Amino acid sequence: MTWEVLSIIGTVAFAISGAIVAMEEEYDLLGVYILGIVTAFGGGAVRNLLIGVPVSALWEQGPLFLVALVSMTIVYLFPKQMLPPWKRWGNFFDALGLSAFAIQGALYAVKMGHPLSAVIVAAVLTGSGGGIIRDVLAGRKPLVLHAEIYAVWAILAGLAIGLKWAESPVELYVLFIAVAALRILSYAYGWKLPRRAVGEKAKGQT
Repeated sequence: MTWEVLSIIGTVAFAISGAIVAMEEEYDLLGVYILGIVTAFGGGAVRNLLIGVPVSALWEQGPLFLVALVSMTIVYLFPKQMLPPWKRWGNFFDALGLSAFAIQGALYAVKMGHPLSAVIVAAVLTGSGGGIIRDVLAGRKPLVLHAEIYAVWAILAGLAIGLKWAESPVELYVLFIAVAALRILSYAYGWKLPRRAVGEKAKGQT
């Protein structure tokens, strides 16, 4: 039951983030829904393709699709009322979604007997793949690849599950809390991975 609640929280957070990006880019209503759905479910769809889970399994998540649609509709209809609390709490719920989805993706891969590399990829795609697809469709640099430490925490979840450091329900819950907390801390304190520019950009930094 707890994992179902976390999946709902993650779905709402990702769907709303996609809808908000679409509204910032002045997409029409259809664009808002498409970007929101892609953000919430796109990572899981790509993961399914790579690890051998039928893509049709996504259509078994009817209630989550409904939750995503309702969330996006509310944001679209009441942006002035919804955006202020989202800016205040959005990253917190996004961290919960990242952690829950990354662990879910890793468990899928382990259940199918895949090696550690596939477990990590499944965790990263499920946790952050939707956001990458969202930014690409919006014509933006993927946020998780240049501005914030994000996918790293999904990698950590995949490692912990793939190496069997977290197997029991209690261990998985501890892992969930740890990944979510690290994501929140990395955002709050502006942690970033090292970057190195080349060409004209590198000249501008000298």
